[in-house]
Amino acid sequence: MRLDKFISQQLEVSRAIASREIRAQKVTVDGDIVKDSAFKVTADHEVEYDGNRLQMITGPRYFMLNKPQGYVCATEDEEHPTILYFIEEPLAWKLHSAGRLDIDTTGLVLLTDDGQWSHRITSPRHHCAKTYHVTLDTPLDPSVAAKFAEGVALHGDKELTKPAVLEVITPTEVLLTISEGRYHQVKRMFAAAGNHVVALHRQQIGDIVLDDDLAPGEYRELTHEEIDSIGLPAELQQTSTRRK
Repeated sequence: MRLDKFISQQLEVSRAIASREIRAQKVTVDGDIVKDSAFKVTADHEVEYDGNRLQMITGPRYFMLNKPQGYVCATEDEEHPTILYFIEEPLAWKLHSAGRLDIDTTGLVLLTDDGQWSHRITSPRHHCAKTYHVTLDTPLDPSVAAKFAEGVALHGDKELTKPAVLEVITPTEVLLTISEGRYHQVKRMFAAAGNHVVALHRQQIGDIVLDDDLAPGEYRELTHEEIDSIGLPAELQQTSTRRK
């Protein structure tokens, strides 16, 4: 990568400004001042700007965050703080959430700069399951589990929801697993059942479970096993099978 492009990305400035900073001798590579904007930077180089080391991004990144209340799943928002507030990574603004949570919903958020990977989580075609811990306002009607398993009609939607799995913990606490991501779906499902969601916490996406060691606002990198668990899209799986 050209040095001016690298500095531009790291400082979030234009290439022209990056070139100006390079000419001003503010950039060093492996301890030596470099004034050539076209200098080729590799992952083995140690680049510093004004004495601060800059880290080159060499591949896609994957993180899990335990989202607290009061933050939106966006890269920027004019009214509310975003989840990127918690992410202390180079070029954090390039990360996006693979599926959003409402501002008052807590729990597992996956962040990445790999668009294809996140698409396998969010696309309705891939039916990636998400599990939520739901706290209800009133005790649950015992018949709701069967209704959710069959699919329920949501106000304003033409089609029933896809079958969902409901596990009762207490009369007012349940685990709900759904395989689609309609607008406010969990809250609307319980509203359709005559109940009200008091608190909502996402615990799991696919086979990726929120790490118990992460306090609200903390995050960590995903393991290789967690990343791979999302799997290939169906059409790519079929192609892979034919090649074998």
